[in-house]
Amino acid sequence: MKEFFHKYWALRKHNARVAWKKAKRSKMCYAFLAPYAILFAMFFIFPVVASIFFSFTYYNILEPPRFMGLQNYISLILEDDIFLTSIKNTLLIAVITGPIGYIASFLFAWLINELPRWVRSVAVIIFYAPTIAGNCYVIFSIFFRGDTYGYVNALLMDIGIIDTPILWLINPTYMLPICMLVILWMSLGTGFLSFVAGLQGVDRSQFEAGYMDGVKNRWQELWYITLPNMKPMLLFGAVMSITQAFGVCDVTMALCGYPSTDYAARTIVTHLFDYGYSRFEMGYACAIATVLFLMMILCNKAIQSLLRRVGT
Repeated sequence: MKEFFHKYWALRKHNARVAWKKAKRSKMCYAFLAPYAILFAMFFIFPVVASIFFSFTYYNILEPPRFMGLQNYISLILEDDIFLTSIKNTLLIAVITGPIGYIASFLFAWLINELPRWVRSVAVIIFYAPTIAGNCYVIFSIFFRGDTYGYVNALLMDIGIIDTPILWLINPTYMLPICMLVILWMSLGTGFLSFVAGLQGVDRSQFEAGYMDGVKNRWQELWYITLPNMKPMLLFGAVMSITQAFGVCDVTMALCGYPSTDYAARTIVTHLFDYGYSRFEMGYACAIATVLFLMMILCNKAIQSLLRRVGT
């Protein structure tokens, strides 16, 4: 065992010396990368590390942080029923809107890629418009108004399905499904653009070689040629889909209020917003953010392991 550890540390020292020599030879490259690396560390890495640190403290901005150990996490998991409700709602949104939006984005991109160039350009703008329109989801508050002036209520009453208006955005039965519909409508844009770019970048000669090797239809062409060439775009689209699904907050707050009825549209980010910006319990809010961060990492790892099997 002693000999094993001696060889292990000797190998580590050798690899470190080799890496240091390579770094010295590439010092100008690191110098050019330094401005971005510094900004990335300041605005991305440092906030994550600081959030994890404050999650073990009681911190209300006005007083110095006071170390509490795991108390924030214990309270979060064992005592905070609203947080458990927000986890359930967030996972429902992620499981339903994430895969559906991801698959729909790819299928739309695949179909639109076959259109003529000018038609394809118009279709891309139409599909991407909800993503760049900002607060366009507020339009749905008009469609689902709880009186006879709401378009959905008016339509259902005209055709005789209902007799009285339904309070769509107040009734806990309908709030989350409506929010999922809006989130799904808004989530098509970002992944859709990356898929369109990936489809445009596939070398056409590979399709000809595939036909010679036995590819017989479009589905085999998609599985054996298109998808393996699009793995980076597929991964980017998956990461964006997961990030959007777990980061839902504005849609539920704008449509269903803050807080929503019986917390039926409460999400993890809404819970984080409540404790961080309304109550100023930053330590507890950082614990919520850390749990959300770990959930997103685990989901990203699972998606990456699935995408590695594509085309193999």
